[in-house]
Amino acid sequence: MKPTNMVYVILAFGIIMSLVIPHLTEMAYSNETYKSEKQEELAGVTQTVEENKEVEEAANVELAVATPIAEEVVPEVTEEPIPVIAEAVHADPIVYDNLTMAELSAKLNKNLKSALSGTGETFAKYALDYGVDPYLAVAIVLHETGCNWSCSTKVTQCNNVGGMKSGSSTKCGNTSYASFATLDEGIRAFISNLKENYYDYGLNTPELMNSKYASSTAWAGKINSYINKIKNS
Repeated sequence: MKPTNMVYVILAFGIIMSLVIPHLTEMAYSNETYKSEKQEELAGVTQTVEENKEVEEAANVELAVATPIAEEVVPEVTEEPIPVIAEAVHADPIVYDNLTMAELSAKLNKNLKSALSGTGETFAKYALDYGVDPYLAVAIVLHETGCNWSCSTKVTQCNNVGGMKSGSSTKCGNTSYASFATLDEGIRAFISNLKENYYDYGLNTPELMNSKYASSTAWAGKINSYINKIKNS
């Protein structure tokens, strides 16, 4: 190649290079800028994703705190207490004049003094057993023995509470009155006598009993006075 042509070639190459190099540089710069922008954009997206993830996790934590996990509800089994069967409370029965046995005995005891003190229950028991009015029985005793104040010797020595005659019974000393081994036996014999010799014949009031029990016609009135005293005691 001629020197002249070589010069032209070199000159042309230089011109071309002068035109191309700026474009190449600009392209390289643009490429680097694009790459950098993409990296920044990608980093931003990644950061945003991470932030969104953190926000979501925080929200889940807050939700978990705010909304307690529902626990399985196990129905409570309550054992019913075994019923305690209370023992039936039995009130004392009424035995006479709307009174219980204890109340009747107490009423009679208020009138029985001296040697017959505290024998109200014995009189009440035998009277009820034989179907005799307990007020009437005790009223006769009080009249015949004076035990409303101080009992006679027929009671204190012979346990005769109703002025009963001896008949076939043991006599009280040298008298015609009967004698009994114990006070309980004397009370029982007296009330049994009222039942067998008076009540069984329909003689169940002082008035009906008067002529057979005593010679004095005032006897019934005195017995009734004792009956009223006993009832009101």
